[in-house]
Amino acid sequence: MKSDRFKGYLFAFLATISFSNVYIFSKAALNEIHLIQFGFYWFLIAMILNGLWIARSGKMKQIGLLQWGQIRILLLLGILEILTNTSFYLSIHIIPDPAVTSFLGNLYPVILTLGGVVLLRERFTWLESVGVLLALAGAFIISYTGGSTLKSMFIPGTLVVLFNAFMATSASLIGKVNIKKLSPELITLNHTVWLFVFSSVLMVLFKKPLTIPSSAMINIALGSFLGPFMGVLMIYYSFKFIEASRSSIVQSLKGIVVLFGSWLYFGTLPLPHQLWGGFLTVIGVLVMTLAQARFLVSGKNGNQTE
Repeated sequence: MKSDRFKGYLFAFLATISFSNVYIFSKAALNEIHLIQFGFYWFLIAMILNGLWIARSGKMKQIGLLQWGQIRILLLLGILEILTNTSFYLSIHIIPDPAVTSFLGNLYPVILTLGGVVLLRERFTWLESVGVLLALAGAFIISYTGGSTLKSMFIPGTLVVLFNAFMATSASLIGKVNIKKLSPELITLNHTVWLFVFSSVLMVLFKKPLTIPSSAMINIALGSFLGPFMGVLMIYYSFKFIEASRSSIVQSLKGIVVLFGSWLYFGTLPLPHQLWGGFLTVIGVLVMTLAQARFLVSGKNGNQTE
């Protein structure tokens, strides 16, 4: 049991490192090319990597053994992945600093935990409620501009990040529930195939050229290996050993990694209030997830409710 839990946290840690670098390499590529061109090459490389991996593992034969119920799950996950990834990379494109995007991305583990409580009946404590409030307050501080109208109140891209958090939560919860029925490799391949097909259709419809700068291709190759391949694979492997909400305990630290990477790669840092808000989201998510993992307890028995 302890060994399985360690494996779960290890996979979550590897996913965190992978996804942290995605913010950097995708932002660098999107600074040079259109979002549609980016998606086409990003998911083409990821699909090839996932296809080779599943073929090497001998699990390609699982595709021919799929039952209709499993196919429906993969179709639903595919649609959710299109919505999730489109909004994710759109937010990276819109928001100038990748660290700000990453800090706002801490809304995802908050919503994921709440979804786990409501839909999967995972345990919840009042300390987690405190963590949720801290994370939400931090997200508000990061995105607030001082405007008096809804349109001018938050920085551009905030609503895109919020939409992404809801879509990512839906995909994660469905993946968590069905991880015993479908292997992580198959779910990951399904993820990249759907996104490549979607990007290919957009390339044709909008008549985008296939030629892109070599520097953009290098960033895409590095990022697509770390994100759609390694990151997604590690996430679903972590779900095999620990609860979806516990997996987010390590993932919440990605904002710190992205902050450091963004400073090294682009030489940029968020505004002071965005830094404080970002750290507050990290603290909030850590409090929330540490409490659920029982590293923090409230009262004699943790005052847990079902």
